[in-house]
Amino acid sequence: MNPTPPPSTVTTPDGTELHLTCLKPGTSSATPVVFLHALAMQASMWDRLVAHLDTPSPLWGLDMRGHGASGRPAGPYSTDLFAQDLLAVVDHLQAPEVHLVGCSMGGTVSMAFAGKYPERVKSLGLINTTACYGLDGKDAMDAWEKRGQQGYTAGLASLCEFQVERWFSTEFALSHTDVVQACLKVFVANSPSVYLQTCRMLGAANERERIAHYQGPCTIVVGEEDYATPVSMAQELATLLPQADLHIFKQVRHYSPIQAPERLAPLLLRLFERA
Repeated sequence: MNPTPPPSTVTTPDGTELHLTCLKPGTSSATPVVFLHALAMQASMWDRLVAHLDTPSPLWGLDMRGHGASGRPAGPYSTDLFAQDLLAVVDHLQAPEVHLVGCSMGGTVSMAFAGKYPERVKSLGLINTTACYGLDGKDAMDAWEKRGQQGYTAGLASLCEFQVERWFSTEFALSHTDVVQACLKVFVANSPSVYLQTCRMLGAANERERIAHYQGPCTIVVGEEDYATPVSMAQELATLLPQADLHIFKQVRHYSPIQAPERLAPLLLRLFERA
């Protein structure tokens, strides 16, 4: 294995600086894996999973626009913009293609990228995510606007109880208070205005048509108790990506990479090997 390289700064076409962290080094000849985090999280959300991944591929975590140590430009935001950001990252890695793994918002962005640049994606891991948050686009937009406005006007701390209930099963949250507190620390450190803009992006997102352009290997994972992106949304993804395999984790909610890394890791390793 190569030594762990220092964090990188990737500059996008509009001048936004993105923070890219090597989560685990690999061999230079292996296809890199790029992990995309959930809303209001950062690359560190993958730490528990990475500890279970034994692969020659270098593992990279990106703080997406507006998140973590990356730049926080004003909106509006869109999945097209985030996909363009990701293209700059893949080019920075000098990788003809990457294994792409996204959770929640990161999965939606992964689908936008894979649909727009399918030739740059060797395999696709879609974790607790959706191509679209509702059959009725206006209902989804209204719900995300309400959530974003609460964070913007009342502060992100006002959403903490709501978030923990969605992220983790009750049993996990009570037995892993250190993990919960680490996630909440990241969550409340976000910019309320960026949070609002990103909520609007997710409310408007619809990657159903575009994701069909990607025909490579894919694994879809969802928690049985996930009501942020429920099983029905994962099942819809499986119809949009008939080449994908679908896995439902019992007694898990929205953050499978954190709550069940030991179950998720073997599925991703098989996906990388299959690709």
